[in-house]
Amino acid sequence: MMLPTIDIALRGATVALLLVLAASLFRGFGTALAGRLAAAFALGSAAHAVSYSIGATSPAPIAHAPVLALSTGNVVVFWLFTRALFDETFRLRWWHALVWAAVAAFSFVNCIWIAPASGARLSIIAINLIALGFIALAVTQTVASWPSDLVERRRSVRVFIVSAAALYGGLNAVLQIAMSGSGGAEIANTVNLAVLAAVVSAICYAMMRVDGADLFPAAPEVQAEASEAAVVESGADQKLIDALMRLMGDERIYRHDNVTIGTLATKLGTPEYRLRRLINQRLGYRNFNVFLNEHRIAEAKAALADPSQAEVPVITIAMDAGFQSLGPFNRAFKAITGVTPTEYRRLKATAA
Repeated sequence: MMLPTIDIALRGATVALLLVLAASLFRGFGTALAGRLAAAFALGSAAHAVSYSIGATSPAPIAHAPVLALSTGNVVVFWLFTRALFDETFRLRWWHALVWAAVAAFSFVNCIWIAPASGARLSIIAINLIALGFIALAVTQTVASWPSDLVERRRSVRVFIVSAAALYGGLNAVLQIAMSGSGGAEIANTVNLAVLAAVVSAICYAMMRVDGADLFPAAPEVQAEASEAAVVESGADQKLIDALMRLMGDERIYRHDNVTIGTLATKLGTPEYRLRRLINQRLGYRNFNVFLNEHRIAEAKAALADPSQAEVPVITIAMDAGFQSLGPFNRAFKAITGVTPTEYRRLKATAA
């Protein structure tokens, strides 16, 4: 009798915290894509807290299917949230909605038809393998983009938030697969709920201690204005910025392969953390790749507008500017200028 009571108490407390967190995120950061996705992820996590059960031996009631579908689809929201949180250039596309709908629909169909026909164990394994796949994708992309993050607080807080969520999600999926149809499920459920409640509480605590602007950036156009209006302090910082601009403008180091913040710091003879902070706080950039790409795009724009280079292929201009392939160049160029490189060249030729 004790475990069911604790189970209900933990579920109730976790759902309440998640609903408050979702409302707070939407109210405070609803204008930012990452803020909206964070609120959606909190709501989906509430559905997960209500619906999941480790070690189930029979299919879930049909009435629970919509909640289970939202819970399963939340792993897609988690993946999209991490993309938006750590990549200011990320935008939602129509196919993202299709991915979410496909996962949620599979979960719904699983509850209504597949699980009753083939048994709960096979159904649970299939759902949790999907969850593990998206968690692995989110973690891989987060780790890969970590070196280019220039926001110090976000660099540390993101490790905590994503690691906690991914660890719980991964552990939960493994437990679901391993203990499906086995004994000890009641204890595992209570322990799992306690871990979830602890993770949610820790995230809420972290959100109260960190400036939300570090986690949920303003829109790119606002950042660009801030970058242009940034006033560089005099003294040592000014000298370092002058040296950095010489590297970018005279040596065009952005053209080199695999340029990192560490590469620039070594050439400038300064600690990496100091250069990262300078580019972020003094020049207004939140991501090192965005900083590099703006210099690359500036060179590409000049080449595309140059009548003497009218016959030079776009791919050649892209690679001369430091891009490794045409796809990333086209996306970066359009994100900054609003048009494709070919359209930009045509517009400049028409205006000439």
